[in-house]
Amino acid sequence: MLVTTTEKIPGKEYEIIGEVFGLTTNSKNILKDIGASLKNIVGGEIKAYTEMQEESRQSAIERLKKNAEVLGADAIVMMRFDSGSIGQDMQSVTAYGTAVKFK
Repeated sequence: MLVTTTEKIPGKEYEIIGEVFGLTTNSKNILKDIGASLKNIVGGEIKAYTEMQEESRQSAIERLKKNAEVLGADAIVMMRFDSGSIGQDMQSVTAYGTAVKFK
C-alpha cells in the first residue's frame, strides 16, 4: 500500500474514504532504563530509546496500513506521526492519514 506525506499523488485520481490511524505504545526494560539514566548524566544519544522510537514508528505504520486495507483503501495520503510519553517509561506513537481509493 502506498503511504505518502503529500496531499496529491501525481497522475492518480482518487476519492477520500476517511481518516485512518495506527497506534502503538512501548517501553524498554528496567536494565535499559538504568543505562539510559546513566547516559543522561554524561550526555549523548541514548541508542536504546532511539531504537524504540524507530520500532514504534514502523509498528504504527504497519497498523495504519492494516486499518486502511480494512476500509478498502488503495493508498494513504497526508501521513503524519504524533508521539508522547505515558508516565516515566512509556512512549506512544500514532501514524495517521487519509485513506483513499483510486478511481
